[in-house]
Amino acid sequence: MSLDILVLYGSYRRGRLGIRLAEYLIKGFQALGHKAELIDAQAIGLPMLDLRYSDYPAGEAPAAMTALSERLTAADAFVFVAGEYNRGMQPGLKNLVDHYLKEFDRRPAGIASYSMGRYAGVNSHAAWTVTLNAMGMTVMPERLSVGQIGDTLDAEARPHGESGAALERGFASFARSLVYWGEAVKKV
Repeated sequence: MSLDILVLYGSYRRGRLGIRLAEYLIKGFQALGHKAELIDAQAIGLPMLDLRYSDYPAGEAPAAMTALSERLTAADAFVFVAGEYNRGMQPGLKNLVDHYLKEFDRRPAGIASYSMGRYAGVNSHAAWTVTLNAMGMTVMPERLSVGQIGDTLDAEARPHGESGAALERGFASFARSLVYWGEAVKKV
């Protein structure tokens, strides 16, 4: 069964290295026969949260917000590419997610964390696990954590070196788990 997987990414920094992980994941899921698409918070450009999408009267939400709500609702599973900023969440990704709630409820989620350092975004992963669970999502137990992102994936999102080989091994298990949960929810 082919799934529709959205890969959500939220860095606004110059020289965004985490986009490489998002691209790697998209290519990986596509190679497995799934539809995978990037949702880039910076490209969508939602304002800082004032009103959630559901707070707007019908037909009055900004067009970009409405289009994203429809796209989120259509997806079968989500991967949150979670960079770590000051031992916490990326504000851009959090802001994007905070505009929605029911679109994520009872849906499967995987978290792929990363950082420039060797700790691979584990603090961000922990924070996102709590947040997504509180939003009603099923967060799969397998984690994909990438340390030293700039040394793991090149500019074309190709893994290289020892850390790239570890990413490839980790992706296989991560993908199996996300597909399992995505298929299970799709059958309901």
